[in-house]
Amino acid sequence: MKRIALGTVLLAIALGVLSACEDKNGQARTSPPADPTKPDVVVVGSEIEGMYLARAAKDEGLSVVVIDPREQPGGQLIQGEMQYLDEPSADGGKSLLQGRVKQLFDAYKKGAIRKSGEFRDYFDKLVEGIPIESGIAITDVALEKRSGSDKQAVRSITYRTKDGSTKTVTARYYVDNTDFAALTSRLGLKRIPGIETVFGGTKPKDYMAASIMMKFKGVDWNKFQSEIGKLSKKEREEKFGSETTVTDTFTWGLGNVGARYKPSSPDVFLRGLNTINQRDGDVLINALLLYDVDPSDPESVRKAIENGKRETDRILPHLRQELPGWERAEPNGYPNYLYIRDFDRYETEYVLQASDLMSGAMYWDNVSIAGYPIDLQGTKEHTWGERKGVPDKYGMPLRSFIPKGYANVFVAGKNVGASAVAYGSARIQPNTSLAGEVIGIMMARTGPERLLTEVTEKEMKELQQYVQKKYDIRVSGVKAKNKIANLSDEQVRQFNAGKLVLP
Repeated sequence: MKRIALGTVLLAIALGVLSACEDKNGQARTSPPADPTKPDVVVVGSEIEGMYLARAAKDEGLSVVVIDPREQPGGQLIQGEMQYLDEPSADGGKSLLQGRVKQLFDAYKKGAIRKSGEFRDYFDKLVEGIPIESGIAITDVALEKRSGSDKQAVRSITYRTKDGSTKTVTARYYVDNTDFAALTSRLGLKRIPGIETVFGGTKPKDYMAASIMMKFKGVDWNKFQSEIGKLSKKEREEKFGSETTVTDTFTWGLGNVGARYKPSSPDVFLRGLNTINQRDGDVLINALLLYDVDPSDPESVRKAIENGKRETDRILPHLRQELPGWERAEPNGYPNYLYIRDFDRYETEYVLQASDLMSGAMYWDNVSIAGYPIDLQGTKEHTWGERKGVPDKYGMPLRSFIPKGYANVFVAGKNVGASAVAYGSARIQPNTSLAGEVIGIMMARTGPERLLTEVTEKEMKELQQYVQKKYDIRVSGVKAKNKIANLSDEQVRQFNAGKLVLP
């Protein structure tokens, strides 16, 4: 891919200057016109992680269409405005960002992309030329046995459009890129046990809380930062909570501010404030948790959004009183959607365990090098959640993105195959965004005769080398620290079950 120096217009880079594609002989090629009923790749859902897959596949010459159950595209990032971006890093703080998602973060950290309109421009450029049909509902998934294999395959998807008509689409590959397993929930797979196995409680199935992003304007960030910065570490922690930090861009901590707030009902909870300075007095906060949200049920989502809006209005006077520089803060609108952290996920060919993350495991079929603390957000019966450990870095294998027993289906984003504990880190957007991009590239490079799920170790090595040479993305030959080498087998078992916290 032709590179543009970062010193040129940063925003233009981040908005995805698209490259020409090359065939195996290095000659430029373009995608043939896509028959919308018979593309190479069907992506179900428009979350950003799967859009990196779609973009990469299209740039490598495949035809791609997106059918989206949501009314508007962009999911968590665009409609939910979850624009407080978490960056994965290895021990010592070295960033693990690679690929297109790194371009987004580069612009984000420099302040070129902070406001919702700037994120929308980025998303629109990313998906340019990829048909997206919003507001669909899957009505049937036709399955068949893969010829010459014991694996199943999806033959076609039939869906109802927003206007009530029925369509069927047939593709080589299918990708579940929703936040409620719209496709994989129909494949007869076993559900990966969820957060109920870690925190317990009365529910047979439970999920980490969803969030609604809180948007405010009129904040004096300079005063906010300077007044808190004047306090000693002891004073700051006593008043605002441990680890409270306010930079010129972000805040984290501030747990005491959340703890001093009394929610209007047990369905909502204010935790510590993760805040982003969006410039010009605008701020965005990731802190308001919403419990018992079912993202597969539009009515549940609608009620949660309304509850979140009302609670945001109640929280504002609390923030004005608690935080310096917030005395004149005002509402700045509300998102159209939620940040869904967790829902049903289904078995993949390999399910990542917490011990894989903490041991720095790498795999022959790596498609991402990931990192981030194992951060389990709370539930209604366990409100504050827990952090279980901090990996150095770890590999994410292709097999964790292949539904078990299926030859032509992949998952993206929040559908990644990870245990309830491992999911606390694996779910972080850049980890699975990189995987999506790499998978999209590899789908095209395997050619029409083979499926990506069928490649050998030798072929995978060649694919990884191609990804590194052309896109400067390295997913093989990486080493990581094993931080659990001294644990006994029983301690590892306890850690994987979420019953052990590592320092």
